Amino acid sequence: MNLVSKDISDDFPTSEKIYLNNASVSLMPTQSIEAMKEFLITYNSIGPDSKESEPLVNDKLRNVRKTIAKIISCQPDEVVLTQSTTDGINFVANGLSFDEDSNMIIRGMSHEHHANFYPWIKLQEKISIQNLPIDDNGFFKLDDLESLVNDKTKLVALSHVLYNTGAIIPVEEIGKILEDKVPFFIDSAQSIGCIGDIDVSKIKCDFMSFNGSKWLCGPMGTGLFYCKRNSSELLEPKTIGGESAIIYDDSKLAYKELPDKFQTGFRNYVGIVGLESSANYLLKFGMNNIRKKNQHLSNVLREELSKIPNIILYGPEDSDVRTSIVSFNIKGIDSQLVVDKLEKQNIILAVREIMDQKIVRVSPHFFNTESQILKVIDAIKKL
Repeated sequence: MNLVSKDISDDFPTSEKIYLNNASVSLMPTQSIEAMKEFLITYNSIGPDSKESEPLVNDKLRNVRKTIAKIISCQPDEVVLTQSTTDGINFVANGLSFDEDSNMIIRGMSHEHHANFYPWIKLQEKISIQNLPIDDNGFFKLDDLESLVNDKTKLVALSHVLYNTGAIIPVEEIGKILEDKVPFFIDSAQSIGCIGDIDVSKIKCDFMSFNGSKWLCGPMGTGLFYCKRNSSELLEPKTIGGESAIIYDDSKLAYKELPDKFQTGFRNYVGIVGLESSANYLLKFGMNNIRKKNQHLSNVLREELSKIPNIILYGPEDSDVRTSIVSFNIKGIDSQLVVDKLEKQNIILAVREIMDQKIVRVSPHFFNTESQILKVIDAIKKL
């Protein structure tokens, strides 16, 4: 069967709702929920702090790192388990060493998601923040990036995909510009799990942060931080504990190797079990198949929306440079009112913003169906 048209909705918890807010938090496959339940029963039956529980937990931690390493094409020990995308961003923002006359480069200022904006803006107390000017979709010119980079630039921090327009930033081209010159951080919360195969060696980034509860269909409270092995020495851990360091000569401190260096006090074992199950579900379906299905659903949505009078569409028209995120407004109707009215009809969308402009964001994932998209279109026509 053509996987683009395959209906897998029965593999997820069923209800009367049409859930199209996956760019915020996605649904989890039923198998992942069952895997978490089974782990909790086993973990508690054998004793959470017992000799028998330790190999069980260590096995789960190894497995999830191996699975995530497959998804982003890195080594398992380069995968650090966190609670969120924001955790990884702060690893870099608080862990890099900056001189008073150094600078870093970000994109679009308040066009950026808060999690990938506020930690960098906080740094302007001690360094210069250089801003890349953007167009209406959030893209910038590579020449502008090159012109801002100098010998005082300590970091370039960018989103892989923009949460508001769905625009895909050409990170591989950027990586070629920055390689061996400037450390490169990517917020990939909106890309991992929805835009096909990802290879960090081709992107040439030093650090990448994303979470498990968006496009990877994992549980809340799960996040991942990729740290290139050769770049780990650039970061001083923001927290420290017995899991991440050792004491030698009675009072001297030394950090452990990756991933333990940044792994202080992680205990969300049940979340990791759910994340591994979801990630393997996605891998079985095929990352590129997910990308094709998401493109199809968003193309249908944009095309049908464009036929409705008074609809304003945002984001790139070319489906090759955007995700399944489709943002729009209806002239004369407040975006929050649109979302509220549709939720009363069991259609779940979200209000987001592009700078100061509030917009309605729709974000279908591969478990959604074309028939659901068409039902949403019918509901919007009747508003």
